[in-house]
Amino acid sequence: MDTQKAYIEIRGATGGDEAKLWGRDLLRMYFRFATKKGWKALSVDEKTLMMTGLGVFDELKNESGVHRVQRVPVTEKRGRVHTSTATVAVLPEIKETEVNINPADLEWQFYRASTQGGQNVQKVSTAVRLIHQPTGIVVTAQQERFQEQNRNIALELLRAKLWEKEEEKKLREIANYRSPIGHGMRSEKIRTYNFPQNRVTDHRIGKSWGNLEAIIDGNLDKITKLLQQKPT
Repeated sequence: MDTQKAYIEIRGATGGDEAKLWGRDLLRMYFRFATKKGWKALSVDEKTLMMTGLGVFDELKNESGVHRVQRVPVTEKRGRVHTSTATVAVLPEIKETEVNINPADLEWQFYRASTQGGQNVQKVSTAVRLIHQPTGIVVTAQQERFQEQNRNIALELLRAKLWEKEEEKKLREIANYRSPIGHGMRSEKIRTYNFPQNRVTDHRIGKSWGNLEAIIDGNLDKITKLLQQKPT
C-alpha cells in the first residue's frame, strides 16, 4: 500500500446555519478518522482538509457525494427534525506533469490568517488566496506558519480541482468513460445520518449501522472497508 495524499472539501451545503454546522461536523469526523488511522491531517482552511498516509485516497474516494443529516438543530425551539445536506469532494494529489498551469493565469493574494495559528501567522500575511483566471476557481490555504508552505498547498489543491474539472468534462462527453483513478465524482445523495433513529445508511450498498455518535466521532472503518469491496 502506497503513501497517498487526498484533499477533503465540503461544498455547497444547503439548509442555512444548520447545513454549515453539519459541514463542520463532517470535517471533524474525517479529521478524527485520520487520527485513528495514523494519517497526518491538516486543516487547509475552514472547509478543506489535507490528509497524508498509507492508502488515504483509496480509502476515502468513496466519500465523495451528498451527505444528508436528519436531526433537531440547536437553533430549533420546537424540537422539529430538520433535513440538511453537505457535499463532500475527495480529490487526489495530481502531479505537475499531469496538469499544466500557466503562471500568467494565476492571481495571488496574501492576507493575515483568521485562524489561531500562533503569533507569526497572526502578524504576517501568511495566508494565501489563489485565483485561476481562465476558470474562476479560487482556493485558499492559511493554516501553515509560512507563506511559501501555503502557496505550495494552494497550487496542489488547484491542480486537483483542474483535474477534477477535466474528468467531469470527459464524463459528460465520452460514453462509458472511466476515470483512471476511479474518483467518485457523483452529486447524488450517498449517505443519510438519522439522529432520532441513531442510524447511518449508505444508499449505494443499502446497508445501515447503529451507534451513529461513534461514527460521527471518526469510527468509519467498517463503512469505508465495505465500500472498497463494492464493485465499481
